[in-house]
Amino acid sequence: METRFHSVRLDKERCRGCSNCLMHCPTEAIRVRGGRAHIIDELCIDCGACIRVCSYHAKVAMTDHLEDIQAFPYRIALPAPSFYAQFSHQAHSIGQIMDALKQIGFHEVFEVARGADIVTRAIRELLKDHTLPRPLISSACPTVTRIIQVRFPGLIEHLVPLRQPMEVAAGIARRAFCEKYHVQPEEIGIFFITPCAAKMTAIRSPLGQRKSHVDGAISITEAYGAVMPLLNDLRHSKTPSTATPLGVGWGSAGGEAAATRHENTLAVDGIENVIRVLEEVELGKLSDLDFLETAACVGGCVGGPLVYDNNFVARNTLKSITRAMPQQDPQETVDLGCFNQSSLLMEQPIMPNDTQLKLSEDMEEALDKMKLMDEILERLPGYDCGSCGSPSCRTFAEDIVRGYCVEMDCIFLLKDRLKLMAQQMVDLSQTQRELMGKEAANAKTARETGAENAE
Repeated sequence: METRFHSVRLDKERCRGCSNCLMHCPTEAIRVRGGRAHIIDELCIDCGACIRVCSYHAKVAMTDHLEDIQAFPYRIALPAPSFYAQFSHQAHSIGQIMDALKQIGFHEVFEVARGADIVTRAIRELLKDHTLPRPLISSACPTVTRIIQVRFPGLIEHLVPLRQPMEVAAGIARRAFCEKYHVQPEEIGIFFITPCAAKMTAIRSPLGQRKSHVDGAISITEAYGAVMPLLNDLRHSKTPSTATPLGVGWGSAGGEAAATRHENTLAVDGIENVIRVLEEVELGKLSDLDFLETAACVGGCVGGPLVYDNNFVARNTLKSITRAMPQQDPQETVDLGCFNQSSLLMEQPIMPNDTQLKLSEDMEEALDKMKLMDEILERLPGYDCGSCGSPSCRTFAEDIVRGYCVEMDCIFLLKDRLKLMAQQMVDLSQTQRELMGKEAANAKTARETGAENAE
């Protein structure tokens, strides 16, 4: 079974065993046993939904820290477009933000928005190919790609076969730095400033490629805390932004679809909304659609679990930033000749998730367990309340068959059992009273009969 790195982790000391995360996990990857949550590695897609809803901050995203960049002699920062949205547009420019990143330890800054411009141009070319399945589904959000692997494997062929803008930007940045400073590629550390845990996972367990071009990821929250105090002293930026407003707009929901300049597109954000739309695609109901943008986080990357600012404020800020930029188009700034240099296409196919939990390796035993699951499910109330520590009655029945829990962990079955036991105790008590009454009556009769005989 393939092992995969997970950025989302559980802090057992903080967990209180509530069912909040359990009920919000889109892949049913969480169980609560022994008063603590447990994450099933094979099902987790690192979407970060549990991080958002955990009141006790027991779910955390494992990312790199700023001090980790010192492990490399040369360091390049890759700021996500959503990073710009954390700062007031009126007070701080993109150039100032990039200058501040250099002051906290990076030698160069390469905008991921430039990678988005290149991918935008490539998507436009793909949309001209009418032999490709429709709709083409964006592969930019690793969480959505993971959930397609887990729940919608039949839609893998619909995924855009292009690397994420982060990877495209990293590949170009490394080559350019090597040529400019005559250093070896392994001497350079490239770090993505990330809004979400899924990007960290995509770096350590890449999708569509054997090895990521990126060496690590630093959360936007941490980078913001280091950069913000420096901005007031950076009145005049020395670093111009070379991305187009369409590339920067990828940081917000609808930005990628808008960048295609294609009318027949749809943008969906929020993992539950994405799942519902993917179900429609699976049923063939959206085959007349050309392009589907999908973002696991509400609002797109500006709504990621590792951002600093409010989602709605950040979206408005990003909109202001793009309006103020020179209105260039990737068609003007991206040369088709750079496609090969940036290694745009995925180098290996994305496969269905074959690490799903199996009831048994033996087919006959697995069928017997499935039959037992159905029998147990018939006895369950069907409330899907999560009180048993499983997200639904179906998963609870499966967990029972696997030996992780017992039927009496269902509070409703337990309540019925206790009610039955209580009634049985009442009946037993009534029977005992009746027996004692009969014995007393018999004893009285015997005494009276004995007295009569004595007379």
